Amino acid sequence: MSLLSIKNLTVRFATATGAFTAVDGIDVSVDKGEVLAIVGESGSGKSVSMLAVMGLLPDTATITADEMTFDGRDLLKMTPAERRRLIGREITMIFQEPIASLNPSFTVGFQIEEVLRLNLGLDRRAARARALDLFRAVGIPEPEVKINAYPHQMSGGQCQRVMIAMAIATNPRLLIADEPTTALDVTIQKQILDLLMDLQERYDMALILITHDMGVVAETADRVVVQYKGRKMEEADVLTLFEAPKNPYTRALLSALPENATGDRLPTVADFMASEAVQ
Repeated sequence: MSLLSIKNLTVRFATATGAFTAVDGIDVSVDKGEVLAIVGESGSGKSVSMLAVMGLLPDTATITADEMTFDGRDLLKMTPAERRRLIGREITMIFQEPIASLNPSFTVGFQIEEVLRLNLGLDRRAARARALDLFRAVGIPEPEVKINAYPHQMSGGQCQRVMIAMAIATNPRLLIADEPTTALDVTIQKQILDLLMDLQERYDMALILITHDMGVVAETADRVVVQYKGRKMEEADVLTLFEAPKNPYTRALLSALPENATGDRLPTVADFMASEAVQ
């Protein structure tokens, strides 16, 4: 049995011109200790599908699914209180923009300690000690000093490490990382990805990595789901996907990698899809 199992997930948003379908009948599953990458261009429904799992979509969203279970527990039938006990403890998420996800009015230490007190019931002294251990685990320099810093006093990479520390604070069984290296320079991107993979292996977490970077997918994933316009185009293990992609959209994504450029201009997904249609 998969740790997370989603079947026929659909997410629609109410708009002034009618319902807009952002996710259209996708199936997703991930096993314990597995790294699943969900890839596709912006607007393909990657983040929305996982926010539906987390219960973080606005009231304008209508979520339906034939199945949405975590470790055999039906997420759709849970009460809000039951969902809160699960989300943030057994399932956690790293969001795209760390500086926007952290509260600017509180120190980063306070924000991690709050997670520990609410989810694990630690007292202030134990929460501070655990927070310092987490800062060290994610490689934040001078943790005794940085724990008292506000988000704006830290670099983008350090804020991302704070978000990772917060996400692993409760030893979750499933970690969802939504574009965890967005807006970071190349060197910091690699450090963050290496850190995530090290933590995933150390704690035997299932990891869902949402990304549009196929290079990241090649280095990290066990299995890949390709999405386009809210639908699942293809699913395969990472080696099969790169060596023998079946769907035209998957081939289009791979053809747009810089190393696959054959002329002065890097081909776009639209170029590839047009050439497939002609053939």
